[in-house]
Amino acid sequence: MAFPLYEVWGLLLTLGLCVGGAFIAGRISAKRAMKKEQAEAEAAAVKAAAEAKKQAAKKSYGPEIDPIIEEGNRALSEMGRLYMSIKDPEIRKKINEIMRITDKIAQDAIDDPKDIPQIKKFMNYYLPTTIKLLNAYDRMSSLGIEGENLDKSMKNINEMLDAAIVAYKKRLDSLFANQALDIETDIEVMNTMLAREGLTGEGDFNLNAQAEKINREQQPPKQEGLLQQMPQ
Repeated sequence: MAFPLYEVWGLLLTLGLCVGGAFIAGRISAKRAMKKEQAEAEAAAVKAAAEAKKQAAKKSYGPEIDPIIEEGNRALSEMGRLYMSIKDPEIRKKINEIMRITDKIAQDAIDDPKDIPQIKKFMNYYLPTTIKLLNAYDRMSSLGIEGENLDKSMKNINEMLDAAIVAYKKRLDSLFANQALDIETDIEVMNTMLAREGLTGEGDFNLNAQAEKINREQQPPKQEGLLQQMPQ
């Protein structure tokens, strides 16, 4: 028996409502996940900015190092502001990575003052130029319009950030060249001293040989030897 027309429409309406409800629920869930990820990223940026302020209040490290730390803190604070202002998650991720590397480079001035000339060059040109371009991206993205020139400029800045991250990592690695050389020198000196005193290889400090010698000394005489020494 055929269903009345109104029942068919009722079934279709119910099915449509179910599908629509599932779609809306899925969109809401995705938006919640995106908001959660964004909130966590913003919290990380705020924490970085707060840490920069905290670092600024620390003790003095000397007339050469203090300006580097202060400049690094200002740069981190400005990049934290840009992170909060720019909505593109891809750009935000790159800003966060640049902030992480920048902080390590600035802190290296404390750990190894011999790196100060290289760090100053980074702080005086590369870092300010990066921040300048990020500010330009922030202004263009806030316009909310599309255009050939705008899109091209924003794309170029995005690509520049990738190149900057690679360059910043190389700069950070180069700052450890002095420390790597010092470590190699210490290892060479240590090996030379150990060899001179016979504490390497098959010398007196051979643990296996020492253990065998101790075991031989602690073992009682063999019974056969005693029997052979008894008078016939």
